Amino acid sequence: MREHIISVRGTLKTLHFPCIMGILNMTDDSFFSGSRITDNMQLIEKAHQMVNEGAAILDIGAVSTRPGSVPVSSEVEIMAVRNAVGIIRKEFPEILISVDTFRSEVAQIAAGEGADIINDISAGTNDPSMTSIVAQEKLPYIMMHMQGTPETMQNNPVYHNVVNDVIALLAEKIQCAHQHGVTDVFVDPGFGFGKTSEHNFELLDKLSLFRILNAPVVVGLSRKSMIYRTLGCTPEEALNGTSALHAVAIQNGADILRVHDVGKALEVITLMQHLHNV
Repeated sequence: MREHIISVRGTLKTLHFPCIMGILNMTDDSFFSGSRITDNMQLIEKAHQMVNEGAAILDIGAVSTRPGSVPVSSEVEIMAVRNAVGIIRKEFPEILISVDTFRSEVAQIAAGEGADIINDISAGTNDPSMTSIVAQEKLPYIMMHMQGTPETMQNNPVYHNVVNDVIALLAEKIQCAHQHGVTDVFVDPGFGFGKTSEHNFELLDKLSLFRILNAPVVVGLSRKSMIYRTLGCTPEEALNGTSALHAVAIQNGADILRVHDVGKALEVITLMQHLHNV
């Protein structure tokens, strides 16, 4: 287990890698039905389960970004994020809260409610003000690679070399974030965001190459189409396949697993750590 120190509003926090980020979807149309949270009681129950099972970070999202989705308005997103962050911060004063948004105004409001990390699927592309706001709020920033938008990203995505292209774009985004004053940056290859299944598996196979970016690597594979379409099942039936690929991700250098099923992901991490300690 490796220690990594991040600065949240000037306060140092320790993460022990590899660790788990639990997904809390405040939407009713996420691709995995089991992740949909529609009321406050369900939010609290799900958060308690994730914390008890070993999540180090809770990631709150209020906009579905599944392929073909149309984002809700910023007003709707702000209401949901403000409510969820406020509830989670009150219920779990010490837990790290991440907010999954590509809008800087949402990020700023989330920070005011007590969010600790901003997780941006567009790495600042959808809202050029994002890096400045993250720097102003003195928060760590997760920058994910996405080709296109959720509405268009799966319409024939093409790369010269998917691994090289994704790393090159993230390198540019990291430089931009640092220039704006962001001190702690994480990278996410963006599995399923403007990639074919073949692209996704190549990125996973070459995940260790992302170390060149000198930033912790976040991996979001949980129940995604690269698993359920390959296996000919549904997202609801894709837990076993998810665990298999989580083991590969840890083997290849993933620092954070972003997951729906915290307890099962922790089992994978525990077993992989014993393997490497033999």
